[in-house]
Amino acid sequence: MLRTKRVYEKREPGDGKRILVDRLWPRGLTRQKAAIDEWLKDLAPSDDLRQWFGHEPERWPEFQRRYTEELLSPDRAKLLDKVVCMAREGNVTIVYAARDIEHNNAKVLEEVLESVAAVR
Repeated sequence: MLRTKRVYEKREPGDGKRILVDRLWPRGLTRQKAAIDEWLKDLAPSDDLRQWFGHEPERWPEFQRRYTEELLSPDRAKLLDKVVCMAREGNVTIVYAARDIEHNNAKVLEEVLESVAAVR
């Protein structure tokens, strides 16, 4: 099972493996409090895309398109496969720091991972 939640939310038993998918470490959070099992910053949007988006909701559709394109590049295939394999073995929670729970990179990544899992 695959799900998303903010990294600032408390770890719960059903979270399984918690994977941080932000390029930058979350502000004000220690590694212990983050309670992550893995930090896959190479699955985060590129710095250019992240800065362009700036969490502006009106840019969301274009951000989704560009980020999906980045995720489907050959250099990220192994990382996507790794997360899909982990999700097949148990629960995986993709964690992110953004305040906006509807417009963030983890939502796009979750959709891409579900598509990849369906194909493989």
